[in-house]
Amino acid sequence: MIHPIEQRSYEILSSEFDFSNFGEFEQAVLKRVIHATADFELAASIHIAANAIEGGISAVENRHPVICDVEMVRAGITSYPTLCFLKNTVPSESGLPTRSYTAMIAAANNYPREAVFVVGCAPTALEALVELSATDWFHPALIIGLPVGFVGASESKERLLSTRLPFITNEGRKGGSPAASAVFNAIVRLAGESYHEH
Repeated sequence: MIHPIEQRSYEILSSEFDFSNFGEFEQAVLKRVIHATADFELAASIHIAANAIEGGISAVENRHPVICDVEMVRAGITSYPTLCFLKNTVPSESGLPTRSYTAMIAAANNYPREAVFVVGCAPTALEALVELSATDWFHPALIIGLPVGFVGASESKERLLSTRLPFITNEGRKGGSPAASAVFNAIVRLAGESYHEH
């Protein structure tokens, strides 16, 4: 059941954004992103690969792993168990590769098939996944690539757009943990499932 305040928010955002060119699943994702960010420009910049949402729904229904780049993204996902490899990663002396990059490579090695990867902070985490798209062993169910920032965010998303990966991403510097977790939360709602981490 949707809370009255959330319901009113959806009514307002639906009156201010034209969803007519989007399918039912795409509308659900975009509305959740706008609700979480109040950012129509971000929502208008989103790209969704063919069957990407369906892949995410299938992953949720089959309880496949969901890996987040940072704990802030995990905090935004309360209805499904998630993982984050960042805390197990030791920084290099030079700072490169970044901890986020190393953590995402480790996550992909642990869960190379049918996992969902949610990136809402670190462009280098998304870069790691983009690089793995060239391999023959990495087959994620979905990549939600919405890192935010001035260094590498826009570029990493541009590269994701040209891969074979099933993605939901956007153009430009905008993004962030609230947007990334909102996309996944929309998929959980679409799946009609609710999981609680104990």
